[in-house]
Amino acid sequence: MNDVFLGVPTPPGRSPLHAPIPFPEAARTAVADAQMRRNLGAATATIRAKRGRVVDELPDWEQLRTSARDIKRYTMAHLADLLEQFEQQVIARGGVVHWAADATEANRIIGDLVAATGATEVVKVKSMLTQEIGLNDALAARQITAHETDLAELIVQLADDRPSHIVVPAIHRNRSEIREIFAAAMPGFDPAAGDDPRALAAAARTYLRQKMLTAEVAISGANFAVAETGTLAVVESEGNGRMCLTLPNTLITIVGIEKLVPTAQDLEVFLQLLPRSATGERMNPYTSLWTGVHPGDGPQNVHVVLVDNGRVRTLADEHGREVLHCIRCAACLNVCPVYERTGGHAYGSVYPGPIGAVLSPQLTGVADNPSLPFASTLCGACYDVCPVAIDIPSVLVHLRAEVTATQRVPNGQSAAMATAAWVMRSPRRFAVATRSMRIARLLGRRRGSIGPLPPPLSAWTGARDLPRPPRQTFRDWWGRR
Repeated sequence: MNDVFLGVPTPPGRSPLHAPIPFPEAARTAVADAQMRRNLGAATATIRAKRGRVVDELPDWEQLRTSARDIKRYTMAHLADLLEQFEQQVIARGGVVHWAADATEANRIIGDLVAATGATEVVKVKSMLTQEIGLNDALAARQITAHETDLAELIVQLADDRPSHIVVPAIHRNRSEIREIFAAAMPGFDPAAGDDPRALAAAARTYLRQKMLTAEVAISGANFAVAETGTLAVVESEGNGRMCLTLPNTLITIVGIEKLVPTAQDLEVFLQLLPRSATGERMNPYTSLWTGVHPGDGPQNVHVVLVDNGRVRTLADEHGREVLHCIRCAACLNVCPVYERTGGHAYGSVYPGPIGAVLSPQLTGVADNPSLPFASTLCGACYDVCPVAIDIPSVLVHLRAEVTATQRVPNGQSAAMATAAWVMRSPRRFAVATRSMRIARLLGRRRGSIGPLPPPLSAWTGARDLPRPPRQTFRDWWGRR
């Protein structure tokens, strides 16, 4: 077993986890896209409603959340031993295990495996980890074409776009836009078919089926990996995963080391939580489990690539390590008021939304993603819906403290906070400050709130209104009573 997984962290290679543009700047552009916000608002509202109905059916939902959290905590505490057990079980059943310390190593391993088969095309089952490491681009550099078979991933790929959601990558597109994408980039698509969802799905099915039937190599992720048996699990709704996992001769599965669960029985908990949280379904239409090689049935060359890419470093952070419990359901995205207004692209990373705001900085180090921990109102809705009870708001506060501690050059915000701290340390100074704020009642008399102000206060009022101060302070009111 590679030493990196025994607690020696290796810096990850440059990957799509790094946000190229600070979130505030990207968000300002995103909120101006009214069509995207309409698409996103309608889709997330639908998913929230479906989730609410199926969650309410389970009287033991909170107990399931607690069980899932405890299973993940146990897994993280015994990760090295469980990884070795998983490796032994995969090998005993005819599979091959590879260890990748970072994105560069993972891409090299997979590229070598595909090249060894002589294939120039591969089919892919939706995988966040392959996006995290930039696998498609790495394969293209070796003249290997990767075909996404998940419908939403296909839409994104044909549009030369980027995913904006963990479960529904093309959530920012409506059906009219999808029709235009298919007309421009999908061979054989008839624009006269219109934008009916069934017609669009049928066209994608026709386009993909021949690729899946003729592919010699498939690349998949895994929702879960069972240490006890070496079993891998993929849950999906379209059937493309089932075809990719069973038809090709070579199957390469790439797995983040945090995806392990100790026993097969543990899957019972997660297979109740994941579909309800992700898509509002009681169970996924397709739940595929495979263990090693079965002569004459399914892939005969089975490879598993276990990837660190910053996860060991994250595990070493006692305050932030619980982000590794994430099962990628995206429930936190669907309830987040920030995500709903900015969309996923504003986060500038593979992982958007609340989980992206904590996961990406953890995997890369906060220096590479310093603005993401601040991409939240700390309202707590993400924690309320998380099926494994990740306390995202607390982790956000922890990461904000790390970012602040590394800032050596004072900025306007830090100067304002230092001034506020100085005022609040003295009861006398605080009383004078609160009374002096009453002068601001001269503003906003018509609206009852204070609108845009000149710099430097425009940094606040440019995006929000200020309430007009009350006629008297709380201290004055209390004193008179």
